[in-house]
Amino acid sequence: MEIYLSSNLKLLRKNRKLSQEEVAGKLNLTRSSYSGYENGVAEPGVENLLKMSKFYRIPLDDLLKRDFSKLTENDWEAIQKGVYADVKGRRLRVLTSMVSEQNDDVIEMIPQKASAGYTLGYSDPDYLKVLPTFQLPFLKKDKKYRSFPIQGDSMPPVSPGSYVVAEYIQNWESLKNNHPYIIITKEEGIVFKIVNKIPGKENVIQLSSTNPLYEPYLLDINEVIEIWKFVNYISHDLPEVTISEDDLLKSVKSIQKQVNEMRSFMQTDQ
Repeated sequence: MEIYLSSNLKLLRKNRKLSQEEVAGKLNLTRSSYSGYENGVAEPGVENLLKMSKFYRIPLDDLLKRDFSKLTENDWEAIQKGVYADVKGRRLRVLTSMVSEQNDDVIEMIPQKASAGYTLGYSDPDYLKVLPTFQLPFLKKDKKYRSFPIQGDSMPPVSPGSYVVAEYIQNWESLKNNHPYIIITKEEGIVFKIVNKIPGKENVIQLSSTNPLYEPYLLDINEVIEIWKFVNYISHDLPEVTISEDDLLKSVKSIQKQVNEMRSFMQTDQ
């Protein structure tokens, strides 16, 4: 596999109209070190790779493996605006999926214990084939579904220990505001939140909770691996139902009415 890091760094710097010394200063590197990376005579460590990826707002995988000399004008315009991120999600690997013995799609359930490793094994058949699977006959046949474990109390009425069944979203432009999604991120792993797009900012989404104790926050789309739309959830708990005094009074009166009707019926029958 060819690595394009050195040539990409040079193209990105020139696109920003910066000197090697200026970039080195912003990255807290010596000019000679950065020059070595651009010329291909030195290889940066992981920490410096992450610095450069963050500085240019380019996913590390693209910075290393994509030939930027073949970028389109639209790509370079997006880089200049800081929105190079794959907002459509179209450069993702093809989603690996399990099927039943009858060749029907199944829903893979990600157990609580396996959720930590999901970001590493989400496209690995060896990881997926050992997961428990099930089917729900009322779901659409032409969609892909997966079940994710929910931790924490940020999204009531979905309680900790529940499993959310969600539909895979390939084109991220189809995200609907104020709708719950499972977001698979590089840093946080599996996140269940209400998603909102920010007008004029294609490179970020806002994540909110249904629990008002949790503040909304912004997530860079470069941090996203997968997005799944909420369909339903499986829980061992019944949601708490709060009954107002008026509703309780109406319920009591209804019961009293039914009792009186039964008494009248019994007296008439006698």
